[in-house]
Amino acid sequence: MLAVSLSAGAPQTAAERAYRALRRQILEGVLPAGTMMLEGEIAAAFGLSRTPIRQALIRLADEGLIELRPRHGMRVRPISAEDMRDIYQVLTALEATAAGLCAARGVPPPELDALDEVVAAMEAALAAGDLGRWAEADAAFHRRLVEASGNPRLAATAAGFSDLTHRARKATLRQRPPPAESNRDHRAVLAAIRARDPERAEAIHRAHRQRAGELLVRLLADLPAGGM
Repeated sequence: MLAVSLSAGAPQTAAERAYRALRRQILEGVLPAGTMMLEGEIAAAFGLSRTPIRQALIRLADEGLIELRPRHGMRVRPISAEDMRDIYQVLTALEATAAGLCAARGVPPPELDALDEVVAAMEAALAAGDLGRWAEADAAFHRRLVEASGNPRLAATAAGFSDLTHRARKATLRQRPPPAESNRDHRAVLAAIRARDPERAEAIHRAHRQRAGELLVRLLADLPAGGM
């Protein structure tokens, strides 16, 4: 069932508000894979005309989150291992570049301390066996890392691709081995950034993201078709 939530924040067009609300609900699993709805149903739920809904659906289809259906409807696409492999190839390149930029520019101590705190939160969550809290801290680390790169365009692009991994990470979280190696990778990246060693920071983070992507693709391949 569609849960209507049009946030009030900065001024946005009706199409933008619908796009953001639908995208969030797909990524969070409120609208799971296989959900089918007509334009008219969505428009009625949001209290909007069909035109902004159609514009929102076209954007979501362009991102690969939905398929546009005959009679102007949509179907939420399942996540495929192939989709996630492609997304991680791009995300790995972007985030590895961000890690190198952080080391080259020198991240201010308060930002480094904040990254340290996030890694500490990951370690505490893993020690407590709380994978949900670990995943939240892990996502925060990657978000803060690209934001610290000093390149807002890179950060915005990486954030968009990172969002697209959310459903897959959520669906496979309980199938993955304990992520102790991931925590160690983050510590090593931070050490390279503190040492102002861009080549090492980029290499460590690239290897980290490549391993994470390969693991996620394997886990997705083992899930039942349409399970997300």
